[in-house]
Amino acid sequence: MSTVMQLTLMTPTGILAETGVVKIIAESRNGFFCLLPRHMDFVATLVPGLLTFTDQSGSPNLYAINHGCLLKIASTVRISTFSAIKGDDFDSIQNTLEQEFLTLDEQERNAHSALARLEAGTLRRFIQLEKQLHA
Repeated sequence: MSTVMQLTLMTPTGILAETGVVKIIAESRNGFFCLLPRHMDFVATLVPGLLTFTDQSGSPNLYAINHGCLLKIASTVRISTFSAIKGDDFDSIQNTLEQEFLTLDEQERNAHSALARLEAGTLRRFIQLEKQLHA
């Protein structure tokens, strides 16, 4: 087996990174995990969080990513995410993550909650209208 994995990091608008890596650290619903070249094949759903990978020269690469999917088959790793932003250090990338993606998640939860209230209100009005028609 190889001691290097070939990583492709993709968003809907293009490929952000395509390089040989020796280590990948990502976050799923169960927490952070680390992939090394000799690990088993693997699939994970990624949550908004930090993605780090170490390239062949030993340099760390940091990304804040939104929801996505990671697929490792042999020495090939593909990560597809809705959006990703490259960072230079942990502090700046953590701030980016909190401002961009975690705020978006809160807005999505609020929108879903508002939609549920609207649907419930509409359903109540239909029930009231039906009662009036049968009265």
